[in-house]
Amino acid sequence: MNGLDWAVLIGYFAVMVAIGVWSHKRVDNVSDFFTAGGKMPWWLSGISHHMSGYSAVMFTGYAGIAYTYGVTSFVTWSFPIALGIAIGSKLFAPRINRLRSRLHVASPLEYLKNRYDLKTQQALAWSGMLLKIVDVGAKWAAIATLLSVFTGISLNQGILITGGITAVYCTIGGLWADALTELGQFIIQLLAGVAMFVAVFVRLDDHGGFFGVWDSPELQGHEKPLVGPYGTVFLLAFLFIKLFEYNGGMLNQAQRYMATPDAKEAERSARLSAILWLVWPLVLFFPMWMSPLLVESQKQDGSDSYALMTEQLLPHGLLGLVVVGFFSHTMAMCSSDANAIAAVFTRDCAPAIWARARAWNQSQGLRVARIATVVFLGLSMAAATQVDSPAFKDIITVVIKWVAGLMGPMAIPMMLGLLRAFRRSGPTAALVSWSMGLLAFWLVNYPVNWNVEGGVPLQYQVSIPLAVSLVLYVLVGYLKPEDTPGRLALIEKINTDGDGTAAATVPAPADPTDEAVRTTTGH
Repeated sequence: MNGLDWAVLIGYFAVMVAIGVWSHKRVDNVSDFFTAGGKMPWWLSGISHHMSGYSAVMFTGYAGIAYTYGVTSFVTWSFPIALGIAIGSKLFAPRINRLRSRLHVASPLEYLKNRYDLKTQQALAWSGMLLKIVDVGAKWAAIATLLSVFTGISLNQGILITGGITAVYCTIGGLWADALTELGQFIIQLLAGVAMFVAVFVRLDDHGGFFGVWDSPELQGHEKPLVGPYGTVFLLAFLFIKLFEYNGGMLNQAQRYMATPDAKEAERSARLSAILWLVWPLVLFFPMWMSPLLVESQKQDGSDSYALMTEQLLPHGLLGLVVVGFFSHTMAMCSSDANAIAAVFTRDCAPAIWARARAWNQSQGLRVARIATVVFLGLSMAAATQVDSPAFKDIITVVIKWVAGLMGPMAIPMMLGLLRAFRRSGPTAALVSWSMGLLAFWLVNYPVNWNVEGGVPLQYQVSIPLAVSLVLYVLVGYLKPEDTPGRLALIEKINTDGDGTAAATVPAPADPTDEAVRTTTGH
């Protein structure tokens, strides 16, 4: 990178901070901070939903998969995400919006106090926050890895720079700042992605052109949709996982649905995100599929291939723009995660462990929300320094095995609890599903994995915990139904539209004791 590239990068950071400062004026209470007051247009929500699912992991971990295996990186990643969101646009998006518009909650998990009970809500909230720390830590490590390739700065310095700037704009501006920066980041990504696509496409003339290039020895097998560890079972497992994860199971995407004015707008938002996930990754992945022709990776997993190709093909200025694109992906996802976790802590966890939190006014709640955002970002940055350690291993292992494997046990009770079909499943089903799913993850990935020659295949490592959680959630609900009148009434509110009332001011966190009494009495 030269002075022009640095100017582009520094200018980008300055604009992100400026957006945060401008968004600060639109945040008067926790409803504005966490759900944009329910006033976000569907198209902005859809772009934000799409962008908050990316990170620099695509340009490191998934670039390595594309470098090694080819088009399977699209077939087994962005395609199942697109299909999962398309299904969720009908199944989950409208219902999640009604959590805010009809139940007036600010956190995706806030409704669980009444849907199940306080104990279930706390189990899902705390475990979800811990998982998010690891997840976002992997994202910081990914962008720091790329930054080190271009600038030579250390991993920890890269983590500190990106995390610090993200903390500024998302802490002061809330979800509005997240969504507006993600819109800007989408435009940057569009320019950078097209520039890289064109640069690679032009170079293909030296290798037989677009159609002849697939016969090159370097791309042997790259055209196969399912190859290596990424086979049919992995694809089906990933589709099932992403159906829950990208429709709200990881919390930050749920906020995008909640931020729209009504259920219909949430559905449109999800459809836009699904279309973007189907089309845009093809442009981003194409250069990665061609990378074995153009560069030789210095890392065994190929995770540095895209960065090396960028340095080789793009002139200064455009190189800086592509680096900015890397940052935009990661900062979009991490800032949205930080906002979601701050919502969970402020609305769900703090009132349960601290009596004073139950009496917070809007100003106090907003202050705590901002503090919680900073604390979460700090913890995730600390976790990022441990990526590549014996505990976590490499970035793609953290993202695929840890996050995908652990997401299911936490998402099943939250997501299926929205649907009438699972109304019989109450707190017993939710807690058994959650705890046994976590136990299954540990067993499959550690004791069983150690005792199987060659280890347990990846597709089973990530799918078995979710399958265990799903089966137990349904089975326990059938054997021990807990569909009280109060829970049935809540489910009906989520599944039907009311009088069309849009955003409502979110009340202060309720007293958990009152909520528990209300649940048990069915009122």
